[in-house]
Amino acid sequence: MAKWTPKHEAPEPLEGPVVPTIIGGTILWFVLFLVQLPFYGWFDDRGHAWWVWTCLAGTGLGLYGIYFVKRRDTAIKRAAAAAAAEAEAPAAE
Repeated sequence: MAKWTPKHEAPEPLEGPVVPTIIGGTILWFVLFLVQLPFYGWFDDRGHAWWVWTCLAGTGLGLYGIYFVKRRDTAIKRAAAAAAAEAEAPAAE
């Protein structure tokens, strides 16, 4: 059996509004947690209490995600500014 090889180059990854997307997802997880919390007894009686805790875990991971993508976004902007400054430096001489 022959090894599969790609026929064309992979496209560049799409860069969109990552920080607002992660913030929106985190808010959604937290809202789901708050909506399910009054029904915890119902979930627990049926063996589905993990649904509530999954929403809380999603909120916690989302908070970490916000921290992570903000740092990533800042690093990307810093690298782009440094590259732009480096590109202008030889022209100024």
